[in-house]
Amino acid sequence: MVESTAERRRVLSGIQPSGQLHLGNYFAMMKRMIEFQAHNELFCFIVNYHALTTVQDGKTLRQGTVDAAMDFLALGLDPEQSIFWVQSDVPEVTELTWILSCVTSMGLLERCHSYKDKIARGLIPTHGLFAYPVLMAADILLYQAHLIPVGKDQKQHVEVTRDIAERFNNVFGDTFVLPEPAIDPDVAVVPGLDGQKMSKSYGNTIEIFSDEKVLRKKVMGIVTDPTPVEAPKDPDKCTVFALYRLFATPDELADLDRRYRAGGMGYAVAKEMLFEKIRTYFAPYRQRRLELAAQRDAVEQLLARGAEKARAIARPTLRKARRKTGLEYVRS
Repeated sequence: MVESTAERRRVLSGIQPSGQLHLGNYFAMMKRMIEFQAHNELFCFIVNYHALTTVQDGKTLRQGTVDAAMDFLALGLDPEQSIFWVQSDVPEVTELTWILSCVTSMGLLERCHSYKDKIARGLIPTHGLFAYPVLMAADILLYQAHLIPVGKDQKQHVEVTRDIAERFNNVFGDTFVLPEPAIDPDVAVVPGLDGQKMSKSYGNTIEIFSDEKVLRKKVMGIVTDPTPVEAPKDPDKCTVFALYRLFATPDELADLDRRYRAGGMGYAVAKEMLFEKIRTYFAPYRQRRLELAAQRDAVEQLLARGAEKARAIARPTLRKARRKTGLEYVRS
């Protein structure tokens, strides 16, 4: 294993521009990454190659890529404190993906639950979808990242990356840092409108920067059980309460818990409280998002500078892998 000599940990993660970003994206990944930037070497990127497995309309992917970048910047990602770029602006990642593919067993990929889950949801079983974990491994190993913030359900992605890196290191010699998953036990799965995990794939999302009318309609449409207004309700089984928990103070949460268990309060009241929490929380970020939308050229230039910084780190890693494998054959 290659040991790190850096004092600051290198933290890396990316987000897909496959639709409007939602509360699940924010609490599971975006908020954590923004917090990491203060004390770590943060690498954050828009993974548009990955999105291509499901988004196959050029205009949609193009706009979604810029929108996702603007969302991240509006929420507090600082490009001066981090390296922030678009995946496809660093071509080294595709070459490393092929190199890693040549040491990755079919059995390892066949065990990946993400592929099985997506096929079960009706996605076309393309090679890109099947080989997705190899590209993900290249994303991580290219920058010699130490920590990968993931939810419990995504831990396998990092384990696969470690397996691929170990195989490469064993065959060709120490080349890649073996990354560790950074799992926050306090980050729960964010439920969607129907109580399942919030996901664009399920169509049950609450978008971060949705119009207030749309936001209210979505919150008021959250599925609840038929318990009468006057009857006690179980906060531990309520999607509205689970989402309210993400925004409330301990005292506010305790008060709503008491009102649920006492009875006499309808779910509509809790939904109205949740709507107000979401609206208020994101209000200052919404203004910044509007400002960024009017400065698209500046955002594109910022991403280009981020890509150059990322490539400056990617090139030596790829060069080392090329030397180790013999792809660089000219003696110097």
